[in-house]
Amino acid sequence: MSKRDYYEVLGVSRTAGEAEIKRAYRTLAVKFHPDKNPDDHTAEDKFKECAEAYAVLSDPQKRASYDRFGHAAGAGAGGFDPGFSNIEDIFDMFGFGDMFGSRGGRRSTVQRGADLRYDLDITLEEAAGGKEEKLRIPRLETCGDCSGSGAEEGTTAETCVSCKGSGQTRYQQGFFSVMRTCTNCQGRGQVIRTPCKKCRGAGRIEKEKSLEIKIPAGVETGSRLRVSGEGEAGPNGGPSGDLFVVIHVKEHDVFERQGANLYSAVPITFAQAALGAEISVKTLDGQENLKVPAGTQTGTVFRIKSQGMPALGGRGRGDLFVAVTLITPKTLTKEQRKLLEQLAEIEDTDLDSESFIEKVRNIFG
Repeated sequence: MSKRDYYEVLGVSRTAGEAEIKRAYRTLAVKFHPDKNPDDHTAEDKFKECAEAYAVLSDPQKRASYDRFGHAAGAGAGGFDPGFSNIEDIFDMFGFGDMFGSRGGRRSTVQRGADLRYDLDITLEEAAGGKEEKLRIPRLETCGDCSGSGAEEGTTAETCVSCKGSGQTRYQQGFFSVMRTCTNCQGRGQVIRTPCKKCRGAGRIEKEKSLEIKIPAGVETGSRLRVSGEGEAGPNGGPSGDLFVVIHVKEHDVFERQGANLYSAVPITFAQAALGAEISVKTLDGQENLKVPAGTQTGTVFRIKSQGMPALGGRGRGDLFVAVTLITPKTLTKEQRKLLEQLAEIEDTDLDSESFIEKVRNIFG
C-alpha cells in the first residue's frame, strides 16, 4: 500500500510553519498514542504514521528533500519512530508535562491487575453437550484490612519527599530532560511507614477463588472463554484483570473429531458385507441403526446426518461418518469351515457371475 502524503497525514498545508506542524502532530500523537488505545492496532498504525510524518516535516533538510522528490527521497527512513515510551513524554516534549502531574504533582500508580489463564480438560461428550464447571483459581486479591493501600489501619501512606508524589525524578542532560522511576518509592509516589500486617504493605494477598463457569456446547481444543474481572486485583486498588479459560478436549476411544464432524469405524462380517445387514452404530447420543447394502466393500464410508458435534453458537450439528471394516475370524468352528469351503468352491467358478450373491445367500441362509 502506498504511503499517504505527509502533509495530509498531519492535516496541514505545504506552507505550514514549524509551530503549526508541531501543534498538529501533538494533537494527533495524543489522540492515537498506544497508551490511550490499548489493543487498537489501527490507532497504533496511525500513531506511527504521524510520527514518521513529523520526523520528516520538522527537519528542514528532510522536508526540503521531501518537497522535491516526495517519498522517493527516502526521507522517512523506512518508518521513523521517535520512540516515546509513554504518553507523558509527548507532553513533556511540548512543555505540557503538568497536565499529567509529572512536574511535581502526584503521579497515579493505580494499575490494572494481571490476566490469568486456566487450562481445563473436558471429554468429547462434555464438549458436545456443554456444562457448568466449578473452578478454584489461586490469585492475588485486594487486601481487605487496608483496602489495597498497603498501610496499617489508622495510618496513611506519606508523599515521597524525593519525587514529591510524582513517582519519577527528573534529570537534566544538556538540552534534554530525562525522567526516571524514583528509587525511594519505586515509582509509587508514596512511602508506607507502617505497613499493613496482613499484606505486609503489598496491598494484595494470595487467595483461592471458587467460581462457576458455563462451557457452551461445541467448544474445541484451543477455545478460550473470557471471564471478565476474575483475574488478579490491580496494584494500589487498581481494577482486576480477566480470567481466560483455555479448553482442551480429550481424545475419544471411538470418535475422531474434525471441526463439527465426527468419524468412526465399525467392524462387519463377510456375510454382512456380502448379503447386506442392519447394524447398530454408536453415536454421541446413544445408538443409531445403519443399513449396510449387499456387496459393501471394506473401507466404505457411510454418512449419518446431524449426529456430529453441535456448532459453537447453536447453528446446527455436523455429521457422523462411519467407515465399515471387514473382519476375518482367526479361529473357525467345523460348521463355519464347512460353509466357507463351499463358498470357496463357488468363488473359484462363479466369482464374476451375476448369481454369485444368490448362491452365497443359499449357503448362509
